[in-house]
Amino acid sequence: MSNRIIVVGSMNMDMVVKTSHIPQPGETVLGGSFLMNPGGKGANQAVAVARLGGNVTFIGKIGDDIFGKQSSQLFDEEGVDTNGILSDSDSPSGIALITVDDRGENSIVVAPGANAHLEPEDVEKVLGTYADAKILLVQLEIPMHTVEFASRHARQRGMQVILNPAPANHAVPNMFHLVDIITPNIHEAEMLSGVRITDIPSARQAADVIHSQGVKHVIVTLGKGGAVLLEDGVFSHIPAPVVETVDSTAAGDVFNGALAVAVAEGKGLTEATAFACRAASIAVTRMGAQSSIPFRNEVLLSSMAQR
Repeated sequence: MSNRIIVVGSMNMDMVVKTSHIPQPGETVLGGSFLMNPGGKGANQAVAVARLGGNVTFIGKIGDDIFGKQSSQLFDEEGVDTNGILSDSDSPSGIALITVDDRGENSIVVAPGANAHLEPEDVEKVLGTYADAKILLVQLEIPMHTVEFASRHARQRGMQVILNPAPANHAVPNMFHLVDIITPNIHEAEMLSGVRITDIPSARQAADVIHSQGVKHVIVTLGKGGAVLLEDGVFSHIPAPVVETVDSTAAGDVFNGALAVAVAEGKGLTEATAFACRAASIAVTRMGAQSSIPFRNEVLLSSMAQR
C-alpha cells in the first residue's frame, strides 16, 4: 500500500481583511489591507499535504463559477490530484469572509455553497478508484452524513482515519468509533469533552474524556502551547517553536496536513505531532490561508535550526 492521502472536504475562496481589531456588533472599522486567496479547510489541508511531500487526492465540490475554476487550477499547480473535484452548476462555490486583527487572531464567516452538496455517492465514486490509499483526512465543513460515510468506507478498506473536528458540533461523538486520530483545538476539545481547558493538565483531562468515548488517539492543539497527545492511553506534551504570530487562519489545517504526511510515512505519533507543530508555527508567521503553507524543506530547516 502506498502513502496516498485522500482529503475529503471543503473548498472556499477566502476574502481576508487585516485590521487593528475585530469589529463588535454594529461597529465599522476603517483601514486595513485586503487579500483574496483560495481556502476552505479541506483544500488547505490538501495543499499542505502536497507541499510537505505527500501524495494527495482531494474530493470536494465547487460551483461552476470563477472562484471554483481558480481553486481547481491552483490545485493543479500545487500537485494535488484533482480527479475528485466535482462541479455543481446549481450552487456557487463556497466563500469565507475573514477578519484578522493585530495579534493574528481571526473571525471567520463561511458561506458553504457547493460544499453543502457533497454527498456520499460523490465520495464513493472517487474513493473506490484509489486502492492504494492509506489515510483519509476529513473535517466538518461538508455535510456530516458525508463525513461519516467517507470515514466508514475508509475504515472498511483498512485506511486510517484522521478527523479534524472543525467546526465542532455535538454530533461528532456519534462517529468517534470510526476515527483513529482526532485533532481538536482548545475550543473544539472543550465542546467535545465538557472540560474547560486552561493548562496542560486540563488539556490532558479533555483528551482522556474524548479517548474514553471511543477515539484511539487524541491530539489537542494548543496554539502557541504546542499540542498534547494521548496515544493508546499514554500522555505527552509536544511544545511548539516560539514565533511571532501574524495570522493564525490556516494553522490548524497546516497542522493536520503535516500530521497526515508524517503518519503516512510511518512516523510515530510523537514525531508526527512535533513535525505538525513545526509546520503550523511557520504558517502563523505569514498572511493568508494557502499562501501561508510552508514547503517541506522549510520545515526541515526550521527543525535543524532549533537543535
